[in-house]
Amino acid sequence: MTDDDPAFMSALTTEHFVLQTAASTASSEESTRATLYVMALSSSLVALGFTAPPSPAFTPLAATILPALVILGLFTSVRLVDTGVQNILCRSSMARIRRYYRTLSPQADAYIIAWAGSAEDDPVAAAAATLGIGRRRDWLVGFFTIATMVAAINSIVTGAGVTLLAAQALPLVAALVLGLLAAILHLTAFYLYQRRRYRNRPTLPALPD
Repeated sequence: MTDDDPAFMSALTTEHFVLQTAASTASSEESTRATLYVMALSSSLVALGFTAPPSPAFTPLAATILPALVILGLFTSVRLVDTGVQNILCRSSMARIRRYYRTLSPQADAYIIAWAGSAEDDPVAAAAATLGIGRRRDWLVGFFTIATMVAAINSIVTGAGVTLLAAQALPLVAALVLGLLAAILHLTAFYLYQRRRYRNRPTLPALPD
């Protein structure tokens, strides 16, 4: 079988379509999960607002809702990292197929754009270029994922919960400091986890010579 065999081209086109569908599904799941978390957070804040002091229901309600929100945020952000890794793998595989398409004809370069320029031969660089992050520093990319957005909001919720808990036994200033430290620790731990997951993601097999 040669590279221009009709069966091979049909399989390659199908694979490209399947990868595109998988990437779209991952992006859709990211949006849905983030929306669910934000909706749960907003409705919980409204409920807490209705029971604000001097209502005696505020403390038990906050003690119930805030931990649940933090757990939901953790589950959501971890899953968003999974879908982010899946998206990169799918786009990298599609970039490799696009690279092959560009070799099929001398006119292909004019219609199948090399988004990564001279780095187009690297599937990961090509995939990053299609996401608009090709020129961004590696350590900076992790700050702008949807998973980090949810984790940042969840860090604030965590800090608020720690502050409310600490305020029961400590001065307000000390409680605020503990809450701030908890929020920073939460976000830092998530960022390091996300960075490790992205760096240790599966790599594409080498192309045959």
